[in-house]
Amino acid sequence: MQDIRHKYLSIKEKVEKSVFDTYLLKYIKAPIIDDEKLLILISIMDQLDLSDNELETYVLSTMLVQIALDTHEYISTAKDEKIRQLTVLAGDYFSGLYYKLLAESGDHLVIRALSKGIKEVNEHKIAVYHKETTEIQKLMQSMMMIESSLLLRLFEYFKIDFWNELVSYLLLFKRLLNEKNEFIQKGRSFLFDALKPTVFPVKKYKITDMSIEQKNQLILVCDDYLELSKRNIEKRLQQSPFLNHILEGKILTLLNQYQPYAKTFAEEG
Repeated sequence: MQDIRHKYLSIKEKVEKSVFDTYLLKYIKAPIIDDEKLLILISIMDQLDLSDNELETYVLSTMLVQIALDTHEYISTAKDEKIRQLTVLAGDYFSGLYYKLLAESGDHLVIRALSKGIKEVNEHKIAVYHKETTEIQKLMQSMMMIESSLLLRLFEYFKIDFWNELVSYLLLFKRLLNEKNEFIQKGRSFLFDALKPTVFPVKKYKITDMSIEQKNQLILVCDDYLELSKRNIEKRLQQSPFLNHILEGKILTLLNQYQPYAKTFAEEG
């Protein structure tokens, strides 16, 4: 337990030192370090026969790639052109750090595995962003792949894909929760912008012009997939014999954050 906690804190500190660049932070949002993904990586990779240095290299590299992908996702929300350009450069810079770290370790096969994950994430982001998906189930599958592809390709390489379904549903659940909260607070989100034309394919109005009832219907769809993900997570938790208590506690805390709330906009109105 303490060993996992120590590794988590140590690697998180190294991630922070790598990405919190003083100049960039003057102009762009501080990169978000996904604590759940970091803990998942450490918890699962720690079960392998790796040295501390190897574990640190693989986890740190994967987190740098994840932060690079997340940073590039902010570009569409940046209004100032200089901030947009710096955000692109920041994402590229974090990608370069990951590549340098793994190249120095000589593990080119891991680079190939993570590159495959990067490609999958970007393909599904494009599909969602350009609203290429007309079926809700396929849209949710794309959201799942956006969140989990990077980790799944790493697990595939190390032949520990026993964890794939738990991790996939867990990361989808977390993303849906965040997207739902953003939609409630701001009236729009990456997922809900793509969800609207799948739920209301005939309507061409903007998401900001939707009625309270229509917004509630979108939240209800999101809640359905939150419920589905939660059931799958709980089922797979019972089937996972090697889960440490820190990660298990984190998962249960996350699950407890969910409350069905389809009437949100009606109640606030």
